[in-house]
Amino acid sequence: MQRSEGQRMSRWLGVCLGLWFAVGCGQPPTGESVEEASVGSPITRTKPRARIAAGRDHSLSVRPNGTVWAAGSNEYGQLGNGSTTNSAAPLQVQGLTGATAVAAGSIHSLALRSGGTVWAWGYNGSGQLGNGSTTSSPVPVQAQGVTGATAVAAGTDHSLAVMADGTVRAWGYNGSGQLGNGTTTSSSTPVQVQGLTGAVAVVAGRNMSLALRFDGTAWAWGYNGSGQLGNGTTTSSSTPVQVQGLTGITAVAASEDYALAVKSDGTVWAWGNAYLPMTPWPLSTPVQVQGLTGAVDVAAGNLFSLVARSDGTVWAWGYNADSGQLGDATKTGRTTPAVVQGLTGVTAIAAGRDHAMALRSDGSVWTWGNNDVGQRGDGTPAGRFLPVAVQGMSEASSVAAALSHSLVLRYDGTVWAWGANYAGQLGDGTTTRRPAPVQVPGLVGVMAVAAGGDRSLALLFDGTVWEWGNGGAVPVQVQGLSGVVSIAAGWVHALAVRSDGTVWAWGNNSNGQLGNPAAGYESVTPVQAAGLGDVVKVAAGGAHSLAVRSDGTLWAWGENNEGQLGDGSKNRRLTPVQVQGLTGVVSVAGGSAHSLAVRFDGTGWAWGDGGRGTLLLAAGWYSRTRPAQVGMTGLVELAGGGDTSLALSATGALWAGGTNESGQLGNGTTSNPLAPGQVQGLGGAVVTAAAGGDHMLAVRDDGTVWAWGHNADGQLGHGAPSDGITPSISLL
Repeated sequence: MQRSEGQRMSRWLGVCLGLWFAVGCGQPPTGESVEEASVGSPITRTKPRARIAAGRDHSLSVRPNGTVWAAGSNEYGQLGNGSTTNSAAPLQVQGLTGATAVAAGSIHSLALRSGGTVWAWGYNGSGQLGNGSTTSSPVPVQAQGVTGATAVAAGTDHSLAVMADGTVRAWGYNGSGQLGNGTTTSSSTPVQVQGLTGAVAVVAGRNMSLALRFDGTAWAWGYNGSGQLGNGTTTSSSTPVQVQGLTGITAVAASEDYALAVKSDGTVWAWGNAYLPMTPWPLSTPVQVQGLTGAVDVAAGNLFSLVARSDGTVWAWGYNADSGQLGDATKTGRTTPAVVQGLTGVTAIAAGRDHAMALRSDGSVWTWGNNDVGQRGDGTPAGRFLPVAVQGMSEASSVAAALSHSLVLRYDGTVWAWGANYAGQLGDGTTTRRPAPVQVPGLVGVMAVAAGGDRSLALLFDGTVWEWGNGGAVPVQVQGLSGVVSIAAGWVHALAVRSDGTVWAWGNNSNGQLGNPAAGYESVTPVQAAGLGDVVKVAAGGAHSLAVRSDGTLWAWGENNEGQLGDGSKNRRLTPVQVQGLTGVVSVAGGSAHSLAVRFDGTGWAWGDGGRGTLLLAAGWYSRTRPAQVGMTGLVELAGGGDTSLALSATGALWAGGTNESGQLGNGTTSNPLAPGQVQGLGGAVVTAAAGGDHMLAVRDDGTVWAWGHNADGQLGHGAPSDGITPSISLL
């Protein structure tokens, strides 16, 4: 669960990039000859899903829970919080969940959501938001007709998306042909880039676009006055032309009038107005940047460049003005690379107009350069000539709870576990109960966790899923799954959503919870849920499953003895059916025999077993076979576990309802009031929470983990044996 109030969330850039996404091979463009499928080097370090981005004067970040945060200039609503007021403190972009990547234009922003839809906000004078209008928007709007996208990029006034089939869509300003459709006519809806397939990543400069293909070649189109297309001319092109002399490219970047590339041998190449020594201008074909080896990534600002090396250092050159964007403690520009001082262990970089960001392997984010409108996000007004940490990023980012064990995902991409361990669900190689957190060994680059029954799951940034428990005491990769964007765990089954919007399930199927009758009673390998596509998020109850589609509809299948499928009946469903009367759903959760959902307007809805107040209704505790509105409004998320439910409001307040024998309502008693009440002692500081059934977990905005309820197996993680009727801090 994630609150939407961003003013107090200073850990906005707390997102672990983990492992780069592997990318597959598309088909060569029509009419192009490719000798072998192995031509060029494997694309292992491209950024089809960049989780940090810097615009002209604003910055974006995707958190592990799929929310997007922004800071800096906001005159056209590019921070996406519904206002046009600048902010030096990070704010949450409204209404976005399930985000997997971001891109920042000059004064507009993009986000790619799981399932492949693209959302945009900010300035729209040239149609760069892609919604068919030229009206700016301070909140996200959906780009029309784009589904199944795998990557996004933003130029000054245009936008790009790579599709699952390797083609590219573009929209916005087109005065120099940067949309690549053979015209110079701007478009407020996406158009296809001509003659280009096999694309795996895109970047955009001021009025030009650049795509990296699976074979390691780069293709560019748009304005070329400085030679930034790299084809040996200064003639603009409204269709893609190949960047000359470069193969084996593994990373690319583009800025206002130049571009950069990394080759598989670790060398860096530049073309256009790249601020290099003793080079003819314009530089219309790539030249090697001298003095750099071991490069793995590049970023391009306004006349300054960054390179991340395999040894974890960052190097920079270019214009330095009065902002210190080179990070070398000076205000002097330079045409040769020099190390950014005080940074080690860097895994990702981003560059704005005159500020820069770096993500370290410990999860901390560092920033330097200009901050005149708060674009660094550290809340201070001065320029920084040396990197400064935005915040320590090693706190908890999300939690998951099963009946008797707990999981925490930290910002550094590691997973920690405690509680019952009889089936190896803590993943530490033993079956020894742990009353205090232990790290799950061998897991790095984790973006999400889930827990149910005696099973634990982790989703890595590379799209793989790992599982432990259920008899296995160490994490093992779930076979047959790749490109996964969302996971969930029930009592005896598990779910995953792939980037193509399909749902896959494995485990027990005695009640049809796998959504595939052909799976029989049980399947140890994932099977596809029948007849379901365009899914962006899943949730699992005790023996039922739930899925949110990109159109905001909700679908359910499995056990239905209490009406938890929400279709107006109590009939078990072996394949998905639509939950009645709900549209605009943005999140979903499942309990033992009840279900919960939040709509885009902040209303919460519940159905299924309502005994003891589980459904959080303002009045009445009866079961419902169709959704009924819960008693609180202004919600950002609901969570269900066992016969207890949690509701998180936009103000950071947490409410609970349902069974309370072990104090799981957190109200200081073990009595059951039948009506929902606020959890005590957490104030308005909760950012995420999970319901395990008999115990509950919450993360506050300082990154600490709090727990309450049943503790027979140490699942509260505070080292003491007693239950907790109010929240107490864990030992994490």
